[in-house]
Amino acid sequence: MHGSGKIRNLKATEGSKVQLTLEERQETAMYAETFLQCFEPAIENLANNKCKLVVNAGASDTELLTLVCDQMVKDKGQSLKFAWVEGDDVTSQVNSLIGKGEKFESLMHGKKLEEWGLEPICAQAYLGGLGIAEALRSGADVVICGRVADAAPVIGVAAWWHDWRSDQFDELAGALVAGHLIECSAYVTGGYYSGFKDLMKTGKHVNMGFPIAEVDHKGECTLVKEKDSGGCVTVGSVTSQLVYEIQGPWYYNCDVTADISGVRLEQVGEDKVRITGVKGMPPPPTTKVGITAPAGFQAEWHIYMCGLDIEEKCKITEDQVRYAIGDDISKFSLLKFHQNGTSPIDARNQDLATVDFRIFAQSPDPEVLRPDIPNGFNRWVLEIFLQSAPSASLSNDLRQIVPKPYYEYWVSLLPQSELNHRVHLLFEDNKVLKMDAPKITKTYPRQQPSYETESAVDLSSFGQTAKAPLGHIVMARSGDKASDCNVGFFVRHDDEWDWLRSFMTIDRVKKLLGPEEYKGKPIDRFEIPGARAVHFLLHDHLDRGYNACSNYDTLGKLAGAGYDAYEDETR
Repeated sequence: MHGSGKIRNLKATEGSKVQLTLEERQETAMYAETFLQCFEPAIENLANNKCKLVVNAGASDTELLTLVCDQMVKDKGQSLKFAWVEGDDVTSQVNSLIGKGEKFESLMHGKKLEEWGLEPICAQAYLGGLGIAEALRSGADVVICGRVADAAPVIGVAAWWHDWRSDQFDELAGALVAGHLIECSAYVTGGYYSGFKDLMKTGKHVNMGFPIAEVDHKGECTLVKEKDSGGCVTVGSVTSQLVYEIQGPWYYNCDVTADISGVRLEQVGEDKVRITGVKGMPPPPTTKVGITAPAGFQAEWHIYMCGLDIEEKCKITEDQVRYAIGDDISKFSLLKFHQNGTSPIDARNQDLATVDFRIFAQSPDPEVLRPDIPNGFNRWVLEIFLQSAPSASLSNDLRQIVPKPYYEYWVSLLPQSELNHRVHLLFEDNKVLKMDAPKITKTYPRQQPSYETESAVDLSSFGQTAKAPLGHIVMARSGDKASDCNVGFFVRHDDEWDWLRSFMTIDRVKKLLGPEEYKGKPIDRFEIPGARAVHFLLHDHLDRGYNACSNYDTLGKLAGAGYDAYEDETR
């Protein structure tokens, strides 16, 4: 970001769109095209069963996707009423606020946007679900959104069905949590679940059913899944999704803030879990905004090492590559060498004895990464291979050595009063309904509640100990929020809860991470007794977030799996 310069918006203007046919506009569409593959076979069922459909597949071309879907319905001889929601593109508002001195501090590390050093091209805000509710109240059958919060479609449908007011915060908060639980499809019905081996025993590890959230008039929810499908709906599988990609006990949304610290999960039947105890609070006066900027180009080489002395083989290779690059190393903004895995003694086959040595490079200049030049990244790696360590093999897939652009994502806050949140009723000649910012809001401290457990139990009181992987007792789930990484730990049985909350402290997490993984950044902790869970937020733990991340774990999903062993302190 150069001083207070404006963000460049690369989106085509409305004027240029009008001059193109629908088919021509589709050629450069910026919506989720895969949605059309799901929508087309469902059209007749939607029409015949009078179902409502809400989807956030619009991306940067929400109106265009709506027109395409409307035409698909007409081509099938059916009739559905379409609406679309706009307001997530806030590039102009962010530019205006920058001109007025707004610094757009990062939610991850607190730096100001002007310190970024990159030139943003667009900004998108997360919208809530009440615009969706208004579209449904107006008669829409299908509502297509761009960037809305993942749980917003569920909030919108529930608020429409139960005719909730905007100040019914307990009800809205319950719908927010219901939406969070089903937003990732089969994640809550056994996907990415630490108890997956239980599913394998019964053959339910395949064809995991889609979840169904039954939200009642109080906002309380019963979670089930498709009939005659695999997977499961258990307190464990629901807890796994509950603690995924959260940041603390307060779950923010444009419409409401949900306090999940008192949530209760109860198994009320086979593949049936009841979720209660969610408390609603007013929404914040702000919403999350993501600012995107092109950051440069990246490429990578993979060399496979096998057998003994892996660390030494990786070290000699790194030394040789660095020597070949010489002073040109200044052309890279990042050059990272990864040893991925270890080679076990007496491995049962060669693949298990092979380690991936990854050389990852980023540069603002694509020329230094071009594979066809004599003095660049590709040549510097290749030219040392004939002096390499023994048992090294080059990857035969060279697509990754070609430079590709990458982007960085800056997460901050935008006043909801700046949003141009509008609902377009296509079935009423594109009539526009303007959504105002919430009248009742609450300003929350930047720091969420964080605490160690109360009345910790002496660990020695649990009896004799033995060294074992933490996962023999504890389940875990982790994820990302930009460069923040969250991880939740939970247990299956009530008699394990006191041990978990006493054992899993902030210092314990630092120790489990170890000196190479713990980066010295703050770690937050809170408890969810009704789910037997302890949650931690590792601030700014990931390398700049998904798009720019140089680590293998670009989405924080592997962090939970990394807590695998500790000292002799388990039962």
